[in-house]
Amino acid sequence: MEIDRTLQFVNNHMMLSAGHFVVTVLLIHDLFDTVTRKYKMATPARAVELLNQDGTITIDVRESPEYSKGHIEGALHITLGRLKEKLYELESHKNSPILVYCQQGTRSKEACKELVKEGFTQVYSLDGGILTWQDQKLPLVRKNKK
Repeated sequence: MEIDRTLQFVNNHMMLSAGHFVVTVLLIHDLFDTVTRKYKMATPARAVELLNQDGTITIDVRESPEYSKGHIEGALHITLGRLKEKLYELESHKNSPILVYCQQGTRSKEACKELVKEGFTQVYSLDGGILTWQDQKLPLVRKNKK
């Protein structure tokens, strides 16, 4: 009886049911990703702590126009698309803390996955990206450094 009513509801509200299904799948995927990821998320406060440690490497994976508008002091500019070919530059830092950021935190997660896959052990993604950093009124360098 209850199954009949559920099927009738799904049939009468196809778009709503499809939307519910998609959201459920995305939430499960996000939960699975969170549980299985091998890198850590860093709040802006945690990122500042990391930056104050000797040996921390900071990588900005945004595109050049984004980087030029402002970046964290001392950040290496390696776009996500060029990360694999630039890994040799980071080889000596495999056991050092590495803080990766982008605009909102999406590209940095992909970069972190790649770094972990290549054997880097202390990888952090700036949660919320440079936008969250700016929301916290933390400083940016506005000149273009390589």
